[in-house]
Amino acid sequence: MVITDTHTHLYSEAFDDDRDEVINNAMELGVERFFIPAIDSTYTQSMLNLEAKYPDNVFLMMGLHPTHVKENYKEELFHVEKLLSERKFWAVGEIGIDLYWDKTFLKQQQDAFVYQIRLAKKYKLPIVIHCRESFDEIFEILEHEKDEGLYGIFHCFTGTLEQAHQAMSYNMKLGIGGVATFKNGKIDQFLNQIDLKHIVLETDSPYLSPVPYRGKRNESAYIIKVLEKLALIYDMTLEDIASITTDNSKKVFGI
Repeated sequence: MVITDTHTHLYSEAFDDDRDEVINNAMELGVERFFIPAIDSTYTQSMLNLEAKYPDNVFLMMGLHPTHVKENYKEELFHVEKLLSERKFWAVGEIGIDLYWDKTFLKQQQDAFVYQIRLAKKYKLPIVIHCRESFDEIFEILEHEKDEGLYGIFHCFTGTLEQAHQAMSYNMKLGIGGVATFKNGKIDQFLNQIDLKHIVLETDSPYLSPVPYRGKRNESAYIIKVLEKLALIYDMTLEDIASITTDNSKKVFGI
């Protein structure tokens, strides 16, 4: 059983004391593919080091996270564009809009999102979208940018069934993680109405741990709890869920 974690920040400082152990624990459970989203330029070297150590398992994205869009965002976008021109990445992400923490830089977040979508199209890459309290703003931009070159993943999807269908209409898979296990997560109530071909698995570790680890540091091994929840929701075996969602990830990332 090969499991794919389509979104994990394994380079995070949260793993500095036991990163190799965390990766090996996940691999022992069948998690063999780790897709690594970027945050900003300060993490680039840590990401490259991680890929160098696990070249067969770690797949990097490049992008500027919306919560890190600040006064210097144009310099950061230059860094993203420079790296994309120099070497292979598997997606542009995570990118998007976050209105939960701070609305000060909304205009800059919108500009950065559009700019990075167009970079993804230029390099024929998927995008991985961060959307927090910003569905309307995200959809407005996707509606304007939609074409055959726009595709990717709605990371940590926590919207309604209607919003799920709208996201899928832009050729986006839904990234499903720990929230599916929460009592108040709500998405578990309608996921069975969405064909599994639209779903990929993720942890967003070290964040958003699934039950029973909620409130603790998340790690890729805990994706098993998400897998178990989806097996219940879809009334399918763990192996089938893992196989289908891994195939879906291959369709997005091309590997």
